[in-house]
Amino acid sequence: MSKIDQEFSWQAVPKSQRNNFWKTLSVMLGFTFFSASMLAGGELGIGLSFSEFIVIVLLGNLLLGIYTGALAHIAAKTGLSTHLLAKYAFGEKGSYLPSFLLGFTQVGWFGVGVAMFAVPVATALDWNVYALIFGFGIAMTITSLYGMKSLVILGFIAVPAITLLGGYSVIEGISAFGGLEGLMDYTPAQTMSVAAALSICIGSFISGGTLTPDFARFARTSKQAVTATVIAFFLGNSLMFLFGAVGAMAYGLADISEVMFLQGLMIPAVLVLGLNIWTTNDNALYASGLGFANITKISKKVFVVVNGLIGTIFAMWMYNNFVGFLNILSAAVPSIGAIIIADYFFIKRRNYEGFEQVKFKVINWVAMGAWALGVTFAQIMPGITPLNALFGTAIIYIILTFIVAKISKSKGMTTNDHTEREITG
Repeated sequence: MSKIDQEFSWQAVPKSQRNNFWKTLSVMLGFTFFSASMLAGGELGIGLSFSEFIVIVLLGNLLLGIYTGALAHIAAKTGLSTHLLAKYAFGEKGSYLPSFLLGFTQVGWFGVGVAMFAVPVATALDWNVYALIFGFGIAMTITSLYGMKSLVILGFIAVPAITLLGGYSVIEGISAFGGLEGLMDYTPAQTMSVAAALSICIGSFISGGTLTPDFARFARTSKQAVTATVIAFFLGNSLMFLFGAVGAMAYGLADISEVMFLQGLMIPAVLVLGLNIWTTNDNALYASGLGFANITKISKKVFVVVNGLIGTIFAMWMYNNFVGFLNILSAAVPSIGAIIIADYFFIKRRNYEGFEQVKFKVINWVAMGAWALGVTFAQIMPGITPLNALFGTAIIYIILTFIVAKISKSKGMTTNDHTEREITG
């Protein structure tokens, strides 16, 4: 394809442009070190004992690590983003559905992230919240224009900073209990079921995790991509949950910014949480730009600017009204990743034809139907919704693909037999 940019929106990342392990790990950790994960950890902390919390978070993030690790392997082997990989399963124009859902979701979370920083800062410092939203949103949009280079640099700065601040906050929280023994004896005022807790743990980042190929495609080898991704989701995301949970258990506050303000960490919290949201929001803009570039064939940078402005302008509205809708929409996203994984490992048996050579179907209606059935299955079946979406959609897609292939083969054989009989007769 003639339209090629430095971020390889429309082609595989060449081997010569791949990053080493540490740069890949920096980007993936910057992606998973997200304040919303600390808020989710706070929710778990209010409803679980500490031992229950540890089991839920390790299990949930292990499952997230397996899911995202599989996507990272595919990305590193092919060099393709989520949106380009979707063409193999969904078809050329069929891939527009995943691209739109993923891109739209990330613009929404960008706006929520901007307000998530601005609101507590404006309250604590008595500043104008809209001025903060405008300044922070524009700054994040500008850095996101630099693509992977800015994501690597921000990751190197933000990850150690939030680790130190979060670690200090946890130590303060443990001190409020009178030590580790007090933390281990903590009993929540309200209880939470295992299914609900796992749904929060997995669901909080499975939408973003589906975009893993957008970043893992820059890894030099699949081993590096998978290792960096699993560390980021299993270790990094678990730490974020821990930072949020201990404060919630100690002070009864699920919001990590309120906890840190209470601990006398106002200034470092403003700086570090802001930087923390910055890294994830840059990833969100980057991924949304790739999605809309796939649909329109217009440069990703154009959509980074457009999406950043939309997210900034509507940030407060999104913060107040959009989170619930995004959570519903996010239930539709894991089914996309499930189809990509099933198509690569089970249907094509890890043998994708080169992106430049393959002639894609216009729309693969089997994939479209499997996605719709998988999303429905996830919503109506009891259990853990994100896992229902993953396993249900993958199984449905594999079964439908084999049924359609068998019917097509049968029709082909019938036609051949009929032709043969006519020729002999």
